[in-house]
Amino acid sequence: MKPQVLQLNPILIPSVNDALASRYTVHKYFELSGDKAAWLREHGSAIAAVITGGHTGISRAMLEQLPGLQVVAVNGVGTDAVDLAYCRQRRLPVTATLGALTEDVADLAIGLLIAACRNLCAGDRFVRDGQWPLHPQPSAIPLARRFSGMQVGIVGMGRVGRAVAQRAQAFGCPISYTDLQPFGDVPHRFVADLVDLARDADALVLCAAADQAEGIVNAAVLDALGSRGFLVNVARGRLVNESDLAEAVAAGRIAGAGLDVFVDEPHVPQALRQSDRVTLQAHRASATWETRSAMAHMVLDSLAQALAGERPAMSLTT
Repeated sequence: MKPQVLQLNPILIPSVNDALASRYTVHKYFELSGDKAAWLREHGSAIAAVITGGHTGISRAMLEQLPGLQVVAVNGVGTDAVDLAYCRQRRLPVTATLGALTEDVADLAIGLLIAACRNLCAGDRFVRDGQWPLHPQPSAIPLARRFSGMQVGIVGMGRVGRAVAQRAQAFGCPISYTDLQPFGDVPHRFVADLVDLARDADALVLCAAADQAEGIVNAAVLDALGSRGFLVNVARGRLVNESDLAEAVAAGRIAGAGLDVFVDEPHVPQALRQSDRVTLQAHRASATWETRSAMAHMVLDSLAQALAGERPAMSLTT
């Protein structure tokens, strides 16, 4: 009999779905209709593995209904929606797709920053909406801001932070950063205080996992960033106090923002959606065929290793 897998989120790579179906009996929880709680009570004891996403995670209440569970495979890097302490206590491996997302997330961070600086989305709408023939004068679109040479402050010098720094350096940008501690293996200037980092930066790029942090980018940080400064967030939505950000953008206290993540996804504050100085994405930093394929294959590996009685290579809890 095939091991039974409970899948809480879809995987978008057809070949990986085929592999899952050939190796396991897969229950797609996200497609179940009717009483899901009753389904869990009836089938939970047979589940050997769970596949979930970083945003969805898995509740402790659900974990407690899966006594035969051997692995939780997170198709992503966020584990704050999983009770890791409980899983450690239970000696249950929780895996993540660490490293697979780095290049794409860093690419999007730089893309969002350039888009915000150069007003790319507003310019696209100007042309697409037929406004250029109506307003052909050069002053119809306000002058933009050069990205090359900007002082870039990075919050979180982990994998993504380092990849962002590498890319920004190629544009001649001096780099400074903050983290829980300075790192001796990076050449960039460490700034202990976030307000000080923002005050010295033309652009502040949030790359920190910081699962327990909330609202650290607030009015004080945004005021320090200033009316010519830009904010980019490809980390966690809750790192930013969104009401403070909306007010700062509307009042011109910062120049603009590029955002891929939000506090209450998929709900984005109207003030941010309506501003031409904010470039928005729908939490898609890792959404390329290459990265999603790599992530999905890491999930397959984690399931195979755990169900063979091995410690999964990407386990964070065992």
